[in-house]
Amino acid sequence: MDTLRLLVVDDEEGMRLGVTRALSKFTVSLPDIGGEVCFDVAQAETGEEALALIEAQPPDVLLLDHKLPGISGMDVLERLGTRTNDMLTIMITAYASLETAVNAIKRGGYDFLAKPFTPAELKATVRKAAENILHTRQARRLAQEQRRLRFQFISVLAHELKAPLGAVESYLRIMQDRSAGNDQKAYDQMIDRCLVRMEGMRKLIYDLLDLTRIESGEKRREFVEVDLVEVTRQCIEDRQAEAAERAVALSLNAPEMLLMTADRGELEIIFNNLVSNAVKYNREAGRVDVTLAADEEQVTITVADTGIGMSPEECGKLFGDFVRIKNAKTRSILGSGLGLATVRKLARLYNGDAAVTSTPDVGSTFTVTLMRHIVPAQVHHETR
Repeated sequence: MDTLRLLVVDDEEGMRLGVTRALSKFTVSLPDIGGEVCFDVAQAETGEEALALIEAQPPDVLLLDHKLPGISGMDVLERLGTRTNDMLTIMITAYASLETAVNAIKRGGYDFLAKPFTPAELKATVRKAAENILHTRQARRLAQEQRRLRFQFISVLAHELKAPLGAVESYLRIMQDRSAGNDQKAYDQMIDRCLVRMEGMRKLIYDLLDLTRIESGEKRREFVEVDLVEVTRQCIEDRQAEAAERAVALSLNAPEMLLMTADRGELEIIFNNLVSNAVKYNREAGRVDVTLAADEEQVTITVADTGIGMSPEECGKLFGDFVRIKNAKTRSILGSGLGLATVRKLARLYNGDAAVTSTPDVGSTFTVTLMRHIVPAQVHHETR
């Protein structure tokens, strides 16, 4: 439990003691943000004493009497100005009037409590101030977290683009300076490498667009009845040429037809990422087995490969953004590090999930579950 500091400023000792007593065991709880606070009450008899205490350690809540010996409560507010933006001031006075309240608000006051007040009225006013403070702090923490994540995201993105851009630039400078002499094959190889690098950057950008559209809720989702088997066959066919280059066999184990309610484009993203990875991270002459199963409520997609596999530690971080397993076996394999993160986010949009089991040098099995007849809560309009 956190503690809010409250300073009560009043020339009547009985009032100061009464406020302290009323708030001594008082707590405010905000279950929606997981916040709960109690109060540490300090006292000041005059405005001058209050200013000295505030200068030394600003309270979170200032309970300030309007009429004080020496400088008034309004004078205190005037002198504080904007120096204590985080402090909320509640004016208390026996001379309550609309004009006094307006003047207090103009000088930065947060609320107004007319004397005499009951402990319940005091607690209600203090509760309102405490809730404001807790919500403001929560909003500030979230904003800071968003700034941190945005910076982290941009840093990782810049890092992921820096390497291929550097490689392409190096090849272009070699070609510009004719540093490889008259060896045309060497130049052809450099052009091929440039194209491969550019294809990698293009995939990174497309994956990034998919991911940001999903996370922002800006992706238009068109839910129709889709035959999952037909989508899978199409995806496998699209990957046949890539698999054939490495003699990787692709097989599908599925019923004749498997209907579900889904956005076809989202299913294609899931299958393209899973099957493409299973081919890329496979061994020469390996296998990829795609299996579809379903009951009344859920479909289960399983993609198993005979590839290089992963350790349990590597599997544990595989579905994070920009995560790629980097070792001697994966060094030459291009990827954005966003594909599997996108797969998991999509699966969760269908109240499902994505998981992996793997054994190094044996292979990996990815399993994606999707609710079969999900009803979209909201259909967003694509901004592309």
